[in-house]
Amino acid sequence: MIRNKLIIAAGTGFLGQSLLSHFKDRFGEIVILTRGKSKTIDGIKYINWNAKTFSGWEKELENAAVLINLAGKSVDCRYTKENKKEILLSRIESTKILNKAVLNCKNAPKHWLNSSTSTIYRFSLDKEMDERNGEIGNDFSMNVAQSWEKAFFKTETPSTLKTALRTSIVLGKKGGALVPLKTLAQFGFGGKQGNGNQMVSWIHETDFARAIDFIIDKEITGVLNIVAPKPVANKNFMSLLRKAVQVPFGIPITESLLKLGSLLIRTEPELVLKSRNVIPKRLLEEGFQFEFDTLEKALKNLIQ
Repeated sequence: MIRNKLIIAAGTGFLGQSLLSHFKDRFGEIVILTRGKSKTIDGIKYINWNAKTFSGWEKELENAAVLINLAGKSVDCRYTKENKKEILLSRIESTKILNKAVLNCKNAPKHWLNSSTSTIYRFSLDKEMDERNGEIGNDFSMNVAQSWEKAFFKTETPSTLKTALRTSIVLGKKGGALVPLKTLAQFGFGGKQGNGNQMVSWIHETDFARAIDFIIDKEITGVLNIVAPKPVANKNFMSLLRKAVQVPFGIPITESLLKLGSLLIRTEPELVLKSRNVIPKRLLEEGFQFEFDTLEKALKNLIQ
């Protein structure tokens, strides 16, 4: 079924392009809200916005079937005071201005899906976190996630369904976490990171887009974990990655070396060391079938 109009806020990055590839023939019109210049390429409209104030972009939301918001500063940076502020505000401000825009519409989008993160759950080696029984922790990343979802849900939008996407690490051929990890493995540094016991929740980029399509089709609301069914320990993740790139050995990277390395490349060791043990309970209950339900299948498809 061809739906009439899709809006993707902040849709020029890796995830936005994955969604664009999946949805390009499923909507009559697609509009990308971007900080870049307004233009039209291959029938896709790119409209400038600053994710904070109205400037004309808000008119594009009229008569949209679906709005997907991916806006937010990347967490792949050092958690300085300035970066922490921008990580939080970029998520809250974009969500708040979209809430205002949706409420101002005469014909509001029928369904709004807003990014969130599976990092909302506590570090866990012992328990799989689902949407009902998952335990939300208390640190910078978890508090950002909670504030983000609060900003999304606290404004009621009577004409618009709302879904928060608690997404994990998305693995793709041309973007996301797999690209640097694959490079590390190819250069012989594909051993476990830290003690290697931390769990990795992940999803193939194809299943990421398919899951969102499924949620739209079934009009599922509330919070959903957008992750593959089987989290894996970091040491097993790296072992399967080495096998996929056909490098028989991998030098392990200790926690102290990770902390030093993260300083040099201006990122945070938490991105690798936190144990994200998250499962997609609601998606499975609704009947979603993963094309890439195991890491072996995903890596075989992505690394050829």
